[in-house]
Amino acid sequence: MGPWSRVRIAKCQMLLTGFFVLLLGLSVATMAVHTYFGAHFTAVSRASLERNPYKAMHHWAFSVGVSLAGLLTLGAVLCAAATVREAAGLMAGGFLCFALVFCALLQVVFWRFYNPTQVEDAVLDTYDLVYEQAVRSPSSVWRQELAAIQDTFQCCGKWSPFGLLGDAEAGLCPGELARREDCLQGVRSFLKTHLSIVTALVGLGLAFTVGPGHMFPSASQSPWQAAPGAQPLQILPARPRTPAPL
Repeated sequence: MGPWSRVRIAKCQMLLTGFFVLLLGLSVATMAVHTYFGAHFTAVSRASLERNPYKAMHHWAFSVGVSLAGLLTLGAVLCAAATVREAAGLMAGGFLCFALVFCALLQVVFWRFYNPTQVEDAVLDTYDLVYEQAVRSPSSVWRQELAAIQDTFQCCGKWSPFGLLGDAEAGLCPGELARREDCLQGVRSFLKTHLSIVTALVGLGLAFTVGPGHMFPSASQSPWQAAPGAQPLQILPARPRTPAPL
């Protein structure tokens, strides 16, 4: 295989890798938008509590997702432009974006490892607070907010280990609503599916940004090698300087 063939193969590999990284960035952006504007998470974050356990995490997840998506997209575009224009400076900028994404994803992995149930606990705590307010308060505002959450998750109420519910609790799930799934189980099931997708995206992000040596061809296959038959750059010796007469 000639040198020019290796150059073309290296460029194709770099463009293909940049394309997949771009798709990954778009997927992360889609997931971030779905998390922030999706009906399930929006219903929980809009609960009018004095201290909503999930609201701060809701904004944090959206900010991190958008930032990662922006860095992935920028890195892919820079690497593609560097491959086409053979610009080492653009390639360095792309590697910098991928390095930042890699560090951020490592932080997400450590956070998930040490706090595996933090998201689930925050959502369930918010639901529990709204549920308790709806049971204790005769105001229709809390009942409307509870109904909005339950209709979104297609669930109703909480299962009691004693099998008996008070009149106020039974009144929150009248008629056909009582046949719905327990809300604690419904929320856990939804979060398990959602977090599985997030974990898959994090794994793909780490795989693509684990290092330039794994993502792109090595230096021996660099597309910016000298052309075949080209003479290496020679440095001419400096001319001796004669001292000027005094």
